[in-house]
Amino acid sequence: MAAQENRQIVVTGTGVVTAIGETVPEFWATLKQGRCGLSRLEGLDLGGDAIHIGGQIKSFDPRARLANWSRDKTIFHADRYSWLAAAAASEAITQAGLVGPFPEPYRVACLVGSAAGGQTFGEKACRDRFADNKRAVHPMFLPRIIGSSAAAHIGIEYGVKGPTVGICSAGTSAAHAIGLGRDYIRHGVVDVAIVGGADSALTIGALRAANALNLLSPDGCFPFSRKRNGTVLAEGAGILVLESARHAKARGATSLAELSGFATTSNATDMVEPSVEGLCEAMRCALDDAGIAPCQIGYVNAHGAGTRRGDLFETQAIKQIFPRARRLPVSSTKAMHGHTMGASGAIEAIACIEALRSGWLPPTIGLIDVDTACDLDYVPNEARRCDVRYAMSTTHALGGVNTSTVFGLPSDPGP
Repeated sequence: MAAQENRQIVVTGTGVVTAIGETVPEFWATLKQGRCGLSRLEGLDLGGDAIHIGGQIKSFDPRARLANWSRDKTIFHADRYSWLAAAAASEAITQAGLVGPFPEPYRVACLVGSAAGGQTFGEKACRDRFADNKRAVHPMFLPRIIGSSAAAHIGIEYGVKGPTVGICSAGTSAAHAIGLGRDYIRHGVVDVAIVGGADSALTIGALRAANALNLLSPDGCFPFSRKRNGTVLAEGAGILVLESARHAKARGATSLAELSGFATTSNATDMVEPSVEGLCEAMRCALDDAGIAPCQIGYVNAHGAGTRRGDLFETQAIKQIFPRARRLPVSSTKAMHGHTMGASGAIEAIACIEALRSGWLPPTIGLIDVDTACDLDYVPNEARRCDVRYAMSTTHALGGVNTSTVFGLPSDPGP
């Protein structure tokens, strides 16, 4: 199929596993209620000088969530991040009305981003070998820790024989998976793309590494607040099923939203420091890709990680791109589910899609004392009723990478 016939890309399924909900309905209900899922971490001996809070999924049972898996014989030997991705993928694929193994397996892609890969078992293997002096690591150690294992497990279970790839770009990994899946469909490589991200890096090593960069808060995540002092790491997964609108219509699928535009930029200046210019260009290019004007965006789900300079730079970038920025609703949901690292771009994309579908905007909770330099409408503390046609999700990450994704209400793809 010619690329121009595939330009309209739709979302037909979504799935999440987060600290505030292990399915999309649970996740969205909690976002609307403005409930925080960040709490003291359990099961980790972190010592007295470490961060002790995170977005931990405390009730997740992989054997219950993946009880129907039959083709992938090794899923229960996988790392926790793969379990989260697999559970989210199952929800998304079921909602999309797809059944594996796919009848045209080479026309399906599976692209799952992760910033950290198999951190949980990686750390355990190091402890087993070097602290507890065990003679060997688990035979599945290598398949557990590689950053493409989540995509591979999903591909095996559902019979995906098209591009099956792990994407790594730190906190923008899932967003890049969404953009690449969009491109594969747009250029006729595949008809369906299972895309998103997963991370489960609430480990001693990951927490200490992030804390060494002064990225973490011991108190909570308070985006755009005067008291913000860092982000809070969390585990989670988000998966979307993308299709060309014509393919979805031909099989009678329901389109949840249209993936209208995507763009990514690199700052090429610093590994840690964000860039207003890079953020601006990502948003501008995503709007151009969507073919819409800034005034048509009705809601922005901001990266909003709660860091001093990150939130400030993002505010400045939004003001440069949107002429009516002070009247544009902007919120960060990380205050509720935490920074899910490589999964962020997909989880927050799903928040945008649910906002479009429901006519409700999720709030930025904990926003009592707003930083005067952060002077936008951050939908403080309570969800807001508001019908919007287009929503934008922004992410930026270590390494100086930025993404912007635009979603719209689905439109008729034509005959």
